[in-house]
Amino acid sequence: MKKIRILLADDHAIVRAGIRNALSGLSELEFVEEVEDGPSLEAALARTPPDCLLIDVTMPDFEPITAIRQIRARYPDMKILVVSAYDDDVYVQGLLGVGVNGYHLKDQSLSDLRLAVQRVLAGERWISSRLVDKLVHHSEGASAAPSLTTRQRDILRLLQQGLDNQTIARQIDLSVKTVENHLTRLYRQLNVQSRLEAVNYVMQHPEILGLSGQSVADQVISFPEASTQEKTTILLVDDNTRYRHQLRRMAGKACPQAMIYEAENTQEALRLTQRIIPKLVLVDVVLGDEDGIRCTRRIKAVSPSSRVILISAYPDREFRRLGLEAGAMAFLDKKDLDTATLHQVVDDIIV
Repeated sequence: MKKIRILLADDHAIVRAGIRNALSGLSELEFVEEVEDGPSLEAALARTPPDCLLIDVTMPDFEPITAIRQIRARYPDMKILVVSAYDDDVYVQGLLGVGVNGYHLKDQSLSDLRLAVQRVLAGERWISSRLVDKLVHHSEGASAAPSLTTRQRDILRLLQQGLDNQTIARQIDLSVKTVENHLTRLYRQLNVQSRLEAVNYVMQHPEILGLSGQSVADQVISFPEASTQEKTTILLVDDNTRYRHQLRRMAGKACPQAMIYEAENTQEALRLTQRIIPKLVLVDVVLGDEDGIRCTRRIKAVSPSSRVILISAYPDREFRRLGLEAGAMAFLDKKDLDTATLHQVVDDIIV
């Protein structure tokens, strides 16, 4: 009978030995290789793609979410079982979301580990029993996320930038007192007590900054709803707040059924991409002191399925060439970008 090939990835030799011993009674398994960091894992997978990867994702030089998503894309049939000491529900949820078949805690019994491997190899999903309740609570909490207005989301985004109330008031043309009232209601809705807690909440739940296209659409212009729009997620990456809001309104009119998110820099864009896996991303070539082409490349590394379009007020043939090499689907001049163009983009690019 053909052996089931196992690749074992953990940076502690004693842990690898313990896992081998725990699974020694399963005669159908064959450990083909062991690795202890990200680069050696990548090389081992290229040499001998296994049937199952047993991995502790906290190894050196290994970015868990990004790397697992890439591994899953390259080896869609390989089973992946995480064997970890970490039981943080958000961490576990993220790994399950990018394609692992199971998550097993190291402090569980050896018999449970054998059962976990057998279940995963049989095509089932395995989650250590201690994690189940936490994941259920996480799911319930996600479904009860507060519903915020466009204004509240704008204020939260400015809070993230560290702006004080007076500066926020000037940015969005409100009185300081009105901003303070908005913040009071925001704190109550988010169940936080301070600016710092509000910013931390957004860091942990970046999806809260998303808006439905319908809520930002100007109803003077409307387009027929395509069936693909129901699950469309759009991310807008531009450091110019005024233009980003204009783009948000256009996207809302072009695709009313979409969820629309905004980012003003590469770091924020990557954090959102990991969380929401956008179908369409519009990225300005110039993001302040950052490079939108490099941002595009990093977004595609995190989410290969996302369709990225570069936009610029200064169209340049070299920008276009480099952008397409980085993984962008197209390069658009901002002066040609309007609601009708965005609607066409949604129909042509999103499948």
